[in-house]
Amino acid sequence: MQNSVADIAAALGARFEGAGELTVTAAAEPASAGAFDLALAMDPRYADGIAQGKARAAILWDGADWRALGLEAAIFAPRGRLAMARLTQAFDPGPDLAPGISPMAVVDPSAQIGEGARIGPFTVIGANVKIGANARIAERVSIGRDTAIGADALILAGVAIGHKVTIGDRFIAQPNAVIGGDGFSYVTEETSRVEEARATLGQAQQTKQQVWERIHSLGGVTIGDDVEIGSCATIDRGTIRDTSIGRGTKVDNLVQVAHNVTVGEDCLLCGQVGIAGSTRIGNRVVLAGKVGVVDNIFVGDDVVAAGGTVINSNAPAGRVLMGYPGVKMETHVEIYKATRRLPRLAAQVAEIQKTVKILMEKGRDGTP
Repeated sequence: MQNSVADIAAALGARFEGAGELTVTAAAEPASAGAFDLALAMDPRYADGIAQGKARAAILWDGADWRALGLEAAIFAPRGRLAMARLTQAFDPGPDLAPGISPMAVVDPSAQIGEGARIGPFTVIGANVKIGANARIAERVSIGRDTAIGADALILAGVAIGHKVTIGDRFIAQPNAVIGGDGFSYVTEETSRVEEARATLGQAQQTKQQVWERIHSLGGVTIGDDVEIGSCATIDRGTIRDTSIGRGTKVDNLVQVAHNVTVGEDCLLCGQVGIAGSTRIGNRVVLAGKVGVVDNIFVGDDVVAAGGTVINSNAPAGRVLMGYPGVKMETHVEIYKATRRLPRLAAQVAEIQKTVKILMEKGRDGTP
């Protein structure tokens, strides 16, 4: 794939200087870039790498002296990561899927497959499924009955989508994601140990042995437009109503979204996030890696939770949270500082106790 510097700059909405007709075939880190690579050096920290590589053109930070760096052309990106997003879109050819439906795929006769769709081998599409135009579905995908998927979907190898799932346009599912499995929901015939613990705040109670009875999931999953689900992420179906993921939300690898959860629009759920059942997540919420959210609470719009935070109570809109339990970031910083002081404070208290003991013993002896 060949692109001129001028064309790339136009695609990025950026300006360029130098030989705009110069063509490049790939993007590379500066130190390993070849003569036909576009070096990515959007920060001055990467300038030294340009001299180590052979790139003739690069994407640089605003104000960079491209001539002094030995380049023939440069594109200037005031917002480096945005340039990276648009550049990678331009250079990514997508998966290599043959046109049409593979003869090794199993497609129910009642399924409706949109124009231009590509379906790979060993994929199984159930009854009454609707697949939108130009969908790309790789090998070993399964899609359950009565599921609808919008146009321009990209569903990669090993994805499993259950029945009664509704998905919007431009959906992306990375390998081995599971959407629409049953929720993890059980009950005992009489009050369980868990229910007693909640009711009594952990006070010991006598309980008898009981078996867990499964609560089946009758709801589905509803996913809006422009949603991406990462590898091995799991979105459980609702018990009665649908679990829902709002438009534009991005879900990372190994994320668990439990039954009845509602996730708003344009959220980021990073790796190993776990959201327990019936929780409501607002719009534009960012949950960093390993964040846990307990069941039956709400997290307001624009909340940001740092990595490892555990949110176990309602979080108001706009709050930045950190720690376990999750508290305001500035509060957590103070708690952390105080925690680091504890060994020193303990030593000081021990010294005071020792001094007091000596003084008390002298007082009992009548010693001045």
